[in-house]
Amino acid sequence: MAYVTPSSAAEAYDVIVVGSGAAGGQAAYTLTMDGARVLMLEAGRNYDPGSETPMFQTPDTAPLRGVATPDKYFGFFDATAGGGWTVPGEPYTNAAAEEGRQFKWYRARMLGGRTNHWGRIALRNGPYDFKPRSRDGLGLDWPISYEDVAPYYDKVEMLVGVYGTNDGLENTPDSPEGCLLPPPKARIGELLARQRGRTLGIPVIPVRRAVLTRPLDHKTLPARLHPGNAKAQRILAEDMQSRAACFWATSCGRGCSIRANYQSTTVHLPPALASGNLDLVVNGMAREVTVGPSGNATGVTYIDKATGREHHAKARVVVLAASACETVRLMLNSRSSQFPNGLGNSSGLLGKYIMDTVGASWGGQIPLLENLPAHNEDGAGGLHVYAPWWLYKEQRAGKLGFARGYHVEFGTGKGMPGGAPYLPDADGRTSFGPRMKEEARRYYGSQVTFTGRGEMIPNADSFCDLDPAVVDKWGVPVLRFHWKWSEHEIRQVAHMQRTFADWIEAMGGTNARRPDPDGTKAILNGGFVIHEVGGAVMGSDAARSVTNSWAQTWDVKNVFIADGAVFASNADKNPTLTIMALAWRTADRILDEMRRGNL
Repeated sequence: MAYVTPSSAAEAYDVIVVGSGAAGGQAAYTLTMDGARVLMLEAGRNYDPGSETPMFQTPDTAPLRGVATPDKYFGFFDATAGGGWTVPGEPYTNAAAEEGRQFKWYRARMLGGRTNHWGRIALRNGPYDFKPRSRDGLGLDWPISYEDVAPYYDKVEMLVGVYGTNDGLENTPDSPEGCLLPPPKARIGELLARQRGRTLGIPVIPVRRAVLTRPLDHKTLPARLHPGNAKAQRILAEDMQSRAACFWATSCGRGCSIRANYQSTTVHLPPALASGNLDLVVNGMAREVTVGPSGNATGVTYIDKATGREHHAKARVVVLAASACETVRLMLNSRSSQFPNGLGNSSGLLGKYIMDTVGASWGGQIPLLENLPAHNEDGAGGLHVYAPWWLYKEQRAGKLGFARGYHVEFGTGKGMPGGAPYLPDADGRTSFGPRMKEEARRYYGSQVTFTGRGEMIPNADSFCDLDPAVVDKWGVPVLRFHWKWSEHEIRQVAHMQRTFADWIEAMGGTNARRPDPDGTKAILNGGFVIHEVGGAVMGSDAARSVTNSWAQTWDVKNVFIADGAVFASNADKNPTLTIMALAWRTADRILDEMRRGNL
């Protein structure tokens, strides 16, 4: 079994997995390595990072020197090979035209989805993050706790390879021995931010990222991940040996031809294919989950994008892992006499409570970092340290004016230049010729950026539904977004910028301006951080949620959701590690229920 076409696919499977990113890749890996026969449907094209990653190209070799274009927002070298903020023939709409009420939807139409593009920040949610309503009375609690997910965080970290440290900080969980790889050393700018952060009471610690700083332990990890499964252990051991440690060649956003960082295409799919249990259809756009007279799902109807023809695949179980909003769209479009308002929507909550990460940035120039000796600070393709949220006690006491926190990411160092033709001097003037060269040597590496990534509280004004008038090129209704930040997010962003301005001054820099106390002028549009979750939230009550604690839809027992749609809250931690941990947990549940004959 391997890559198949609609005509060569089998008549029926144990499981259909819709989507091939973090959720779909993890679900397919877990299922196939334990013997389940799986068909994966990917709406985008095939993608091979081994042959398509421009690991060693410099900006001067790229079109327009690699700068962003409408179809490559993050620049020519970004790994998103199909998709982005707009996808030809696949629109979406916003219900409101007001500033701040727009939602931007980023989609990667390619094998592996957004795992080819992401920043590889792999943070665990903490105990508070699963029970936020119990702490402050806002939003929703999850029906599961940190203890339920922790064993799966362990597994994912060991499988994909995550660097970081255990620091014993509040609501920033440590990992058991053997889960983490050693982190790379901090860059000079990061060291200065750490030193001066202490004067502000802000801890700066090694970040956790899914990048190999040394080869994985292929002798012991396979047995820990697949006890009693000799075939899975053998496949994984062989696959781990084909992954090289990072040698600081390029930005992780380009992808990785040596498989040093995590992408579904380099970590989950190769062993799943090697198991012989995975069939994979690319350019297969899922249109509808079909149901039989009993009310159970019978399979998935999908469109072959190459021909425009519809096909149907059958399975005992359907796993939706297309990304949060895409999964919601598929369910809303899966209407029938049993489910006139969409599959699994008896609660009326399908599409409700969509969330994104709260984002804002601030930057400055630090004289202490000028005129540093020439040295290579490229590092592991992204940040090496970060600041986890540090004001839990003050927040719990109601001293901050907003209910949830944020973490801080840094941009600093002497990475590959972006091709700008000049650098400003202290007065912001433009220089040319010999003076420009002198100033480049002086200023290069002295810029520092702070990026806040905060928690959004789910609210009734942020949801998606089907546009009543707009369809895609195949005639399928598209999503319409409704969006609103609450005062908690607005005040959180204002706090971010005040903190960053103070931090720049503590580092010896000067702010060109003071932060505006109005956070609406700083907060990014919803969806812009590309961390959308929610829309099919899990819960303990069928009347108030879409799935149960196992991500199994209340209405259809053989339909499970493995992606971020089930998130009941969106912590300040990047969601990808939690998506993978929950997908592994859900797949284990499916395997167990199939063995028992319940599915």
